[in-house]
Amino acid sequence: MTRHPSVGLISLTAGASALILILSLGLPKAQEVENMPTTETKHRYTNHLVNENSPYLLSHAHNPVNWYPWGDEALTKAREENKPIFLSIGYAACHWCHVMERESFENEEIADILNEHYVSIKVDREQRPDLDQIYMTFTTAITGGGGWPMTVFLTPDLKPFFAGTYFPPDDKYGRPGFGRLITEVANAWQTEREKILNSSERILSQISAQVNQKMGQSLLGASMLDRGAEGLMQGFDQTHGGFGNAPKFPHATELSFFLRYYRRSGDLTYLQAANKALKGMAQGGIYDQIGGGFARYSVDEKWLVPHFEKMLYDNGLLAQLYAEAYQMTGDKMYLETLKGTLDFILREMTHETGGFYSALDADSEGEEGKFYVWSKDEMYSILGEDADLFCRFYNVTEGGNFEGHNILNLNALSERVESEYKRDDFDGHMAALRRKLFDARAERV
Repeated sequence: MTRHPSVGLISLTAGASALILILSLGLPKAQEVENMPTTETKHRYTNHLVNENSPYLLSHAHNPVNWYPWGDEALTKAREENKPIFLSIGYAACHWCHVMERESFENEEIADILNEHYVSIKVDREQRPDLDQIYMTFTTAITGGGGWPMTVFLTPDLKPFFAGTYFPPDDKYGRPGFGRLITEVANAWQTEREKILNSSERILSQISAQVNQKMGQSLLGASMLDRGAEGLMQGFDQTHGGFGNAPKFPHATELSFFLRYYRRSGDLTYLQAANKALKGMAQGGIYDQIGGGFARYSVDEKWLVPHFEKMLYDNGLLAQLYAEAYQMTGDKMYLETLKGTLDFILREMTHETGGFYSALDADSEGEEGKFYVWSKDEMYSILGEDADLFCRFYNVTEGGNFEGHNILNLNALSERVESEYKRDDFDGHMAALRRKLFDARAERV
């Protein structure tokens, strides 16, 4: 299954004057690159990111693209040379950021175009959430969607005039190829610059008017809660649970609101909706059935195939949600899901000296999800005579459900398997089998 973030293209956008002022003042100094580390000689290319402290930026330090970090050096260069800025924002655990790097930023022909016609700036969204929020606001407002890697073209005075997310190197997925895109944008900058700037100013006025539109005064009250609940329910997926279609995100805050609205109103519709989503997620592949914790979202509407990266903030919100659901319903599944999520956070997201890690990458050895998926042969090799029971319970098949491999999940067949089990220690037996698989998985990259 091919997966990529939603993308939108805009012909022209513009930044507000206040935004330009914010971005121009108090900028961190770009690192000097004269004193390159001795490891430079081991790489064919070394750019201005080599002295940064962000793992994400350092991973691009040896691209042929002449990347700069955000700072005075790059912005001054763009103004002095009157070149547009190519701004790419991503983060270390982002699968499609890795894909775009391999496909485009390590491509020497594409790098030559960028180096000749642009000042290229790389930003780590986890290091500079302020910049990420500003430019994602423009991207989503104009395109109707967002995601990472975020791709934005700016004038030298920091006004965005073209944006999107992931671009393949050549035309596919219904998107223009990145090589063609940067060539056409560069040509437009040379031949139609005034048109770009004028259009940018017009859109600036439109966006500023929307942002600065004054809301009428209103009083908070129970009726607002009622309207909010009714509005959310209109977008609820009654078949699989959750909100909207694929890709499907957990929306922990909205589900928590459903639980609390049920407690306030007594309307069982909202409790039933929350239960449908909570059970769908806990039984699906979006939840790591072996190691606990939730992936960022499901690429399908059934909660089966996750986008395999795990984010700290998602799991924090979902732990609270499942705790509330258990308090309200007493459902043992919610308690087990809560425990599994908290155990995952303590085990894998907590630094030994305090604090938390922010995310786990979706990729292992260059492949998305390789760490998490299984073949049926692996099950028999690890679990022996118990493999048949385990495979039936977690829906493991020879053909698999994800690119020839299996993402473990539970469904109605799982309940039948449990009911047919002849001993009274089913939960303990399955926990022991999961532990064997967990230990085997821990040996993977």
